[in-house]
Amino acid sequence: MGGRDGNMDLFRHQAERRGLGQPLADRMRPVSLEDFFGQRHLVGPGKMLGRAIASDRIPSMILWGPPGSGKTTLAHVIANSTGALFFTLTAVGSGVKDLREVMARAAEQRDLYGKRSILFIDEIHRFNKAQQDALLPHAERGTVVLIGATTENPSFEVISALLSRCRVLRLEPLGEEELVAILERALQLDAELRRFGPVIEREPLELMARAASGDARRALTSLEVAVHLAGEGAPVTPEVVEQALQRKTLLYDKEGEEHYNVVSGFIKSMRGSDPDAAVYWMVRMLEAGEDPLFILRRMVIFAAEDVGNADPVALQTAVAALEAFRFVGLPEGVLPMTQAVTYLASAHKSNSALTAYSRARKDVVELGPLAVPMKLRNAPTRMMEQMGYSKGYRYPHNFDGHYVVEEYLPEQLRDRRYYTPSESGHEAQIAARMRERRTEKGEGDDRE
Repeated sequence: MGGRDGNMDLFRHQAERRGLGQPLADRMRPVSLEDFFGQRHLVGPGKMLGRAIASDRIPSMILWGPPGSGKTTLAHVIANSTGALFFTLTAVGSGVKDLREVMARAAEQRDLYGKRSILFIDEIHRFNKAQQDALLPHAERGTVVLIGATTENPSFEVISALLSRCRVLRLEPLGEEELVAILERALQLDAELRRFGPVIEREPLELMARAASGDARRALTSLEVAVHLAGEGAPVTPEVVEQALQRKTLLYDKEGEEHYNVVSGFIKSMRGSDPDAAVYWMVRMLEAGEDPLFILRRMVIFAAEDVGNADPVALQTAVAALEAFRFVGLPEGVLPMTQAVTYLASAHKSNSALTAYSRARKDVVELGPLAVPMKLRNAPTRMMEQMGYSKGYRYPHNFDGHYVVEEYLPEQLRDRRYYTPSESGHEAQIAARMRERRTEKGEGDDRE
């Protein structure tokens, strides 16, 4: 904690923060708006926060946004721009006593010297009600200008009396291009990275930006790890990036090859609707000493992956066999196992659950966390309602057939199809119903 001269306590001098030994994300933290990326709706030309910083007329505010979106960085920018005294507390390590000390110093500076004070509270959502209540009279009297940072919805985490005295500024996840620009800036300016002399093309940078999901700190951490993994003067390839992201492909132990051969035969026999072969391979595993729970877990997975909605009872049967085995144990537990494996092998088949998941995951990985449409968001508080949450949502149960034509995906994925029911078993009925719904929406039958 400290005043403007004491900002060294948490907002360290730029040279110190950029020194060796500190994480890259800290070394590259901007100290002015010129170096700040993203949040143009707040700090762009003519925007509210940008004007407030430029004129040094900072209002009380709550900065609400996901990790790595720039909340603490904006506090750094304000700390380096304001003529006011700047105090900072972290909700995790500070209590009411610390708060009172800050308020006493701020009141003294105001009353004796006419100095304004700004108090930044990181992770303000972690302050309990008593701590927030202790803030309230000081915010009312103007002892300090309050800036709080939170990753949680302030409607739920900040008391209404305090919230009414602050402007809530919503920060959005950084875009892929913004993250790439941040990484490029780090490669150009950071002395520690330059010492390694990394050779890196745009593709690896895009991989790191995409994996960061809007989080600048995560992107910079990935870059630092990747550069160290590659070594001095070595290229940072996509493979190196994958290692840095800890996405190594797990391989089977070659010494256990026969074990996995038998497992493969078991699963493929069920998939091929051959209950006799499936039972044989199951017994082979049991007699070899395989853990029955391993086999049962494979059956549960198979029921969802290879049978799915073609026969919804299959998953219930597999889970029931798992619970039955846990209840009776060996040797009788092999009977519910055999009942389940023969049912799974004989059931109608569909892998639509697997394909639906794979298609949806592809879009999630490639496009990142797209915003939830405002009409689909709940609005349990007045602030959220005023921000447009839930506006335009139509409740299906108010319509004939408990259905209304609507689009529930983000706009970028409008009309995307992930789930394609098969014509097998029960899923044929689902397919017919989905065709009817899609006809009502005016959609064709070939989207993916």
